[in-house]
Amino acid sequence: MKPVNSFSKIIAGTMTWGLWGARLDTQAMTRLIHEVVDTGITTFDHADLYGDYTNEADFGQAWSQTGIPRDRVQLISKCGIAHVCPQRPFEVKHYNYSAAYIENACDTTLEALQTDYLDLYLLHRPSPLLDPEQVALAVERLLQSGKIKTFGLSNFTPIQVDLIQKHCGVSANQIEISLTMRDALYNGQLDQCLKDQIIPMAWSPLGDLVRSNTVIPEALTNVLEEVAASRGLTTAQVALAWLAQHPAGIIPVVGSTKPQRLAQAMEAMDITLTLTEWFSLTEAATGKPCP
Repeated sequence: MKPVNSFSKIIAGTMTWGLWGARLDTQAMTRLIHEVVDTGITTFDHADLYGDYTNEADFGQAWSQTGIPRDRVQLISKCGIAHVCPQRPFEVKHYNYSAAYIENACDTTLEALQTDYLDLYLLHRPSPLLDPEQVALAVERLLQSGKIKTFGLSNFTPIQVDLIQKHCGVSANQIEISLTMRDALYNGQLDQCLKDQIIPMAWSPLGDLVRSNTVIPEALTNVLEEVAASRGLTTAQVALAWLAQHPAGIIPVVGSTKPQRLAQAMEAMDITLTLTEWFSLTEAATGKPCP
């Protein structure tokens, strides 16, 4: 059974909107937020460290000028990575999941985004020193205060998710899954999402298909182009439809700043591939038949 969620079929990833990518100014970011919402995408994904801790404030300034009602959109953010940069001159990159750090990071994010609450708050990556009781303490306080509506994880393995779930509820796990990065199909992450009704969110949902420094198997390129041509789609839409086929209900986090591509991504989520198409794409990506 797919978990019930209030997020749009595609999530707009904001990591490259600012310093780490497009460097959009306030006016351009305000316009992009409107264009994204106009496509039907109402969920925006953030993390405190994006843009060396500047993205959220840039988005918040733009958001404050949109006039869009807060209850029309969903805001997601993540915390826990202490990223070394001029804005945070830590001695070494590390993870911090003490209750105080989680709560303080959430307060900082809320202030930057100019909002009273987050629809979903995630721990960004697992730490070998993570204490689930500290996490549960922070999450309980944040939920009770109304600062977050739901809590989840990012990049956590099934055992790590189970550890957290013994102490507090987990509603989502944001993981890497794409045609060119398929580990989640077999390592139990997606199986657990189905079993426990956890929402799987896919970061880098197009994988190597949009990375300039990688080589795509010729067989995969050929099958993508064949399916795309037969259905009148782009190859990116075919790759997203491949994700959408999974019964766990994967929600791709798409980082494009191009409204047309985001609209195409939304269209892809309503496309149903045939079993032959799905397994042909998988076989071409792996280079061998299914075991």
